[in-house]
Amino acid sequence: MDREILRHLEMLNQLQLTEEQKEAALAFFAAREQDNALLDTIDTENVERMVHVMPIMTVVREDVVKQTFTREALQQDAPETDEGYWCVPRVVE
Repeated sequence: MDREILRHLEMLNQLQLTEEQKEAALAFFAAREQDNALLDTIDTENVERMVHVMPIMTVVREDVVKQTFTREALQQDAPETDEGYWCVPRVVE
């Protein structure tokens, strides 16, 4: 990263960094670029790709449609119902 990219990021994120903060940010990103360069030197040709570090088994259940509750059971505590619908106070005039 160079000063021009940092200035652009400052503008996008509406930041005003001090010169000391800019130097610290540039040093941080320079170190990350060095880390990435080091990682690029590692031979990973025979390494199997992975999504998770630990093996994860996805449990898939059968998708069965069933009626868990009846309308009457759900509306038994309703203050007022009308033909199977809840009656609520009017909130919009």
